[in-house]
Amino acid sequence: MADQSFLEQRLDASTWPIAVGDVAVLLAFLLAGTLQHSTVEQLSADPGIYLIAAGPFVLGWLLCAPLVGAYSPGGGSAPNSSIPLAIRSWIPSAAVGMAIRVVALPGRGAEATFVVVMLVGGTVTLSLWRFLYFKLR
Repeated sequence: MADQSFLEQRLDASTWPIAVGDVAVLLAFLLAGTLQHSTVEQLSADPGIYLIAAGPFVLGWLLCAPLVGAYSPGGGSAPNSSIPLAIRSWIPSAAVGMAIRVVALPGRGAEATFVVVMLVGGTVTLSLWRFLYFKLR
């Protein structure tokens, strides 16, 4: 059997429903956060507000989750492996998102409260989604 590449060891095609759900719940979580600081009317008039708020964190997730193994062969088999992988993936993803936000969006900052909300909120959101995924499938 040929040696698998690093990414082949971390990506399993059967985990695509989890991957789609992960991105969807992160987008919903980030939308809820954006709505704490903007109105629906503002977002309707300028969807870029949401793109600027969510983009760094979604990009962080898309970069880190596969590398950490959120979609590895064991990542889609049971909640006791899937949920910890999501948490271990979210922490560096949020850090990358924060770094992108601070560097690419001057003035947006990363106050301690915001960092905690992103870490805890993303962890809870992803964990709850993955728990429900295995409960309902």
